[in-house]
Amino acid sequence: MHQGIMKAWLESSHLSGANSTYVEEMYEAYQVDPDSVAADWRVVFDNLPPVNGASAEVPEAAHSKVRDYFRSVALAGRLKGAGSVSDPELDSKQVKVLQLINAHRFRGHQNANLDPLGLWKREAVSELDPKFHDFNDEDMQREFNTGSFALGGQTMKLSDIVKALKSTYCGSIGAEYMHITDTDEKRWIQQRLEPTLGKANYDKDTKRRILEGLNAAEGMEKYLGAKFPGAKRFSLEGGDALVPMMREIIYRAGSAGTKEIVVGMAHRGRLNLLVNVLGKRPAELFDEFAGKHTDRDGSGDVKYHQGFSSEFVTPGGNVHLALAFNPSHLEIVNPVVIGSVRARQDRLNCKNGLRVMPITIHGDSAITGQGIVQETFNMSQTRGFKVGGSIRIVVNNQVGFTTSNAADVRSTEYCTDIAKMVQAPIFHVNADDPEAVAFIAQLAVDYRNEFKRDVVIDLVCYRRHGHNEADEPSATQPLMYAKIKKHPTPRKIYADKLIAENSIAEEDVTGLINHYRDALDHGDCVVKEWRPMSERPVDWSPYIGKDWDAPYDPTMPIARLQNLANKLVSVPESHKLQSRVAKICGDREAMAKGDKPLDWGFAETLAYASILEDKRRVRITGQDSGRGTFFHRHAVLHNQNDGSTYMPLRNIADEQGPIDITDSVLSEASVLAFEYGYATAEPGGLTIWEAQFGDFVNCAQVVIDQFLSSGEQKWGRLCGLTMLLPHGYEGQGPEHSSARLERFLQLCANHNMQVCVPSTPAQVYHMLRRQVVRPMRRPLVVMSPKSLLRHPLAVSSLEELAEGSFQNIIGEIDSLDSSKVDRVVFCSGKVYFELLEKRRKENLTNIAILRVEQLYPFPHEEMVAALNEYQHVTDFVWCQEEPQNQGAWYSSQHHFWSAIPGTAKLTYAGREASAAPACGYPSLHAEQQESLVNSALKLS
Repeated sequence: MHQGIMKAWLESSHLSGANSTYVEEMYEAYQVDPDSVAADWRVVFDNLPPVNGASAEVPEAAHSKVRDYFRSVALAGRLKGAGSVSDPELDSKQVKVLQLINAHRFRGHQNANLDPLGLWKREAVSELDPKFHDFNDEDMQREFNTGSFALGGQTMKLSDIVKALKSTYCGSIGAEYMHITDTDEKRWIQQRLEPTLGKANYDKDTKRRILEGLNAAEGMEKYLGAKFPGAKRFSLEGGDALVPMMREIIYRAGSAGTKEIVVGMAHRGRLNLLVNVLGKRPAELFDEFAGKHTDRDGSGDVKYHQGFSSEFVTPGGNVHLALAFNPSHLEIVNPVVIGSVRARQDRLNCKNGLRVMPITIHGDSAITGQGIVQETFNMSQTRGFKVGGSIRIVVNNQVGFTTSNAADVRSTEYCTDIAKMVQAPIFHVNADDPEAVAFIAQLAVDYRNEFKRDVVIDLVCYRRHGHNEADEPSATQPLMYAKIKKHPTPRKIYADKLIAENSIAEEDVTGLINHYRDALDHGDCVVKEWRPMSERPVDWSPYIGKDWDAPYDPTMPIARLQNLANKLVSVPESHKLQSRVAKICGDREAMAKGDKPLDWGFAETLAYASILEDKRRVRITGQDSGRGTFFHRHAVLHNQNDGSTYMPLRNIADEQGPIDITDSVLSEASVLAFEYGYATAEPGGLTIWEAQFGDFVNCAQVVIDQFLSSGEQKWGRLCGLTMLLPHGYEGQGPEHSSARLERFLQLCANHNMQVCVPSTPAQVYHMLRRQVVRPMRRPLVVMSPKSLLRHPLAVSSLEELAEGSFQNIIGEIDSLDSSKVDRVVFCSGKVYFELLEKRRKENLTNIAILRVEQLYPFPHEEMVAALNEYQHVTDFVWCQEEPQNQGAWYSSQHHFWSAIPGTAKLTYAGREASAAPACGYPSLHAEQQESLVNSALKLS
């Protein structure tokens, strides 16, 4: 404290005795929440001198010495409306009023009326009771300052304050936001909730619109239940308010300037939203229920996995709606949606996220039970993955699949507590109060647009039927379903309310029901806001129907390539590089001049530069993608003096495509799903996800199985995502050797993806360019190298890049007399160079070595051409580093059998079958490696 000030004002202070206790209590309330005290008090506290090093970042701890300070400061004229300083008892009561207000802001949601069924057994929160704060009946009639509550600075009877608090925080809305540290965000929410006492004030037209949404939701389910009894539809009944909620979100977003909304959700209510929000024709859905489908290639998918696109007219213009296709792995669609949104925002150059908005719809058990939710929340504010916030809706039917007890599915009070990790506000709302639902829907859109952060709506409802319509829920939830059978539907409750308040006539309610049923019978779109799409945001037409043989020109004038090389090695003199990085850049200067052959990192970077010069986008993410896990890429150069970065790839032309290289969060599943979503919305460029080690991709197996390998077969969704998976046996153990090549090959069918194992810098250059230049979009899986990044034999010339093309098969490179060859070895990847060096060392001239650079789709024609001069050979060998039950052997040997002469035999050279991908001992690794190479080359 400032002792001089204290001494100067000691005699003039009125703040002594009980008054100082009052000030101290108010000060401590201010430290918890500055908005909990009146504005004039806040000015006083804001201007207090810091104590013991306290600052805005490190707040001062609450302590009783504050009363000493106030004894030294004359405040009598600055404490207007805060209670009379001459009445210590009343002053103390005033502080308790502020504490009561704060208690409702913090814990009012725990006593809110959230459960439509009234089954929740929740203990009363003592802090919300005026008696807890020592208020008596006489106090209830006294007037107190409301601090920042409601309109702020008002004087009201305590009974009216309590009534207002209960209405705002303990009604149909339970607001959790006091965990947010940003004062502006908390104040914003308070200013939206408190002046209206948590109530919406809608006109008759809006109320009718809400009722129409409920009518459609209920009418759709009843119609399906009657027409297709027992068929799975994952009914929305009980959570009907989701339909008017979604409609209000779209209206609000469109009015604010949003042009696209991407939605991700699982099964519950999906068919209802498809028809009643996105505008899918009911006749099409009924045909799906009846087992009809249009002739098309692929397997198709069940109706509650299907996506859809449409346009929805709002006062602010048309909004393009896209419901993402998704599998039964529930929450995995969330990062896919976010990735698609980011791609759309990038294309529109939308930096604030306003023009494209994501909505993800969750189940109550899934949001808290599946780790991908945490991973996606964690990405929400990171540089490479943020989208200006998401609206996350939980359809909380209080059961979660078939579990009968919340204690079995989570360890927290609410299923939404996971959102607190990113300080997202959470609004619990009773689904039987559709006006409260609409109010929160609008508030959520406004919050998201204002603060560019996630916001969560917990729609507390119930599930009228079992998990699916063939399930019997009363077997595990007898009490809940006894109550549900007697509980009126949300439409009935709201219609009765509107009739009672003369907002709508009873005959009009009946008319709405009949009109909607007639519309379903007719089979046409039932969404009056639906509009045909004038143009699709993403144009896939250049890539539809194109296969692997789609023609393209892989060559490039060498002068152009030379110019790109020069640009890539140009670094500002002021940008001081780390010594090892400077050495790599110096080597690249020599490569650009032609004094050294090109290594892997430089050829790869030249591929990106050539794509960018064609004005196409490049996006690369991975846990070390800027420098490369193995210190080889160095596309992002860090200044050793000030930490700034320089990216040569952003400086290759005056007009070029954009490039983003982002070191990602430490996750595989969410990041790969994000990049899949990005690539499905950005077909023209190159989108790459790189694993730190290829082995780590197994953490994203769901993404690979459900999206990458089967998305086209199930949903007709093309995707050109490239995956770089470092793969190779260098004695680094079971988790740093194998990218699980066998798993990808097992998933290969119907030309669904490419699996390549490039072995030279020229090959990686042409492979990456081919992925963009060729008008065909399917995933590319690359077993990329580790030790080959600096292998003296794994080099290429600038001419090979400019004049060559990707070779699916690379034949024998040494000058062998083919007539004397009596064994041909097939292989892929790093082991080729070990075979080559050993053969040269042993002067073996009777064994030819062929590299298979693309394992799928298998290049039969190229293989036939490569084997043309070895038709006399009867001894063929497949050599691999991986154990026999892994790698390419089991999945690819039928291709080799079909290529070799009919009288020839095919044998295996490699490690024995193993449960682990690799051994963990360097000496054993070396022994095994030497053995497999010797076996392939017929050495003892």
